[in-house]
Amino acid sequence: MASQIFTDISLLANTRPASHLIRGKEMAQLPVIENAYLIIEGDRIAEYGPMSELRYFSAGFERLPIGTVILPAWCDSHTHMVYAGSREGEFVSKIKGLSYAEIAAQGGGILHSARLLNDTSEDELFRLAWARLEEVTKTGTGAVEIKSGYGLSVEGELKMLRVIKKLKSRSSLLIKATFLGAHAFPAAYRDDHQAYLALIVDKILPVIAAEKLADYIDVFCEQGFFSSQEMDVVCRAGQQYGLKPKLHVNQLSSCGGIQQGIALNAVSLDHLETVTGEEVRLLGRYGGSTTLLPTAAFFLRMGYPPARQLIEAGAAITLASDYNPGSSPSGNMNFVVALSCIQMKLLPAEAINAATINGACAMEIEKEAGSITVGKKANLLFSQPLPSLDYIPYSFGNNFIHRVMINGDFVW
Repeated sequence: MASQIFTDISLLANTRPASHLIRGKEMAQLPVIENAYLIIEGDRIAEYGPMSELRYFSAGFERLPIGTVILPAWCDSHTHMVYAGSREGEFVSKIKGLSYAEIAAQGGGILHSARLLNDTSEDELFRLAWARLEEVTKTGTGAVEIKSGYGLSVEGELKMLRVIKKLKSRSSLLIKATFLGAHAFPAAYRDDHQAYLALIVDKILPVIAAEKLADYIDVFCEQGFFSSQEMDVVCRAGQQYGLKPKLHVNQLSSCGGIQQGIALNAVSLDHLETVTGEEVRLLGRYGGSTTLLPTAAFFLRMGYPPARQLIEAGAAITLASDYNPGSSPSGNMNFVVALSCIQMKLLPAEAINAATINGACAMEIEKEAGSITVGKKANLLFSQPLPSLDYIPYSFGNNFIHRVMINGDFVW
C-alpha cells in the first residue's frame, strides 16, 4: 500500500512517544501539534510532526481543510453489545418510578436479557452484534471490549463468547472478550449460590480456556448480586486459566468490591457511582484503570462518579460507554466524552485522554492504539473544521466527525 500523507492539519491531538496510563493531574496534559503533517504506511502511523519539519515531497498528499483536528479513535473498554433484544419497556418502568434493583427483582433486567439470548441463535446474535459494531465505528470507536453475561447458563455464555470470537476474527476493530458469567444469579440458583459458582468454575471456565474464548473475567459485585467473597472465588478460578479480572464494582452500593478488586490486581475497576472517601483514596493508589461509565448514570438518573475527587487523589480515569440494552443503550463515545465534561467536570483534555490512551490501557492494547504514536495502528478520527479541541465536548449532540480511519483505511 502506498504511503498516505496528510498535510496542513490544524491540530494533531494526543501525540505521545510512549504509552502508559495517564494519572491524576497528568490527565490535563494532552500533547498536540499545530499545523502538522501525518504519514500513514499500510495500517500503521509512520511519521508525524510540524509542517516545518516535513521533508520534500512532490505528490501523493492530501492538504486538509483549515480547522481539521485528527484524534486517535476512541477505545471503549466496557461494553455488553452482544445481546438479543432491547428493553424499552423497562425504560418506561423507570420513568414511572421503578428502580434498577426493583426491576431486577421482578425478573426484568439481566434475567430478561438472558431469557431472550438463550432463545436466539448464534448466527442471529452475530448479525445483531455486527450491526452494532458498524454503528460504533461510524461514531469513531476503533477498539472495544465486549462482555458475555446475558447467557447465565453453560450454553448461553459459551454462545456469547463464540460470537465475540467470530467478531474478533472478522472485524477490523481491536476487540477484547470478557467472560461475565457472574452477572446475576439465574432464577434456578437464586437460593443456591454455591451451585452456580461451581457451574462457572467447573463447567464453563474449562471450555473457555480450551477454546480460547476470553481475555478477561468479570463479576458484578453488588448487593443482591455477587458478594465480594463470591467475586474472589470466581476471579481466582479465572486467573488459573490466565483470565485477568476487569470488574463491576460500586455501581449501586459500597460493599467491598473495590478493596477485593485491588487485592485481585484487577486490570480495571468499573462503574464507581457510589464510593466513600476512603475508597477514593484507595483508587488514587490503585495501579489499574478506574473506569467511569457516565451514560449509565445518565440513563438511570443516578449520581455520577466523583471524577474530580478521583483525579485529585491520583487515579487513572478511563471513560467507556457501558453499551447494553438495560442501562446504557448507546455506544456513542462522543456523547460519553461530552457528558463527562458537562456532568463530571472533566476538562476536555482529561476526557480525551480517558477515552483514548487510558481506554487502550484498560484493554492492554496501549502498544497498538490510543494515541498518535509511530508504529501504532492508524485508527484515527478526522474532524469537520472546528474552532478548537474544546469544541468537541462543548457541541454535544453534533457530529464533529468527518471521516474515520481504521487500519489505514477510511471506513466512514
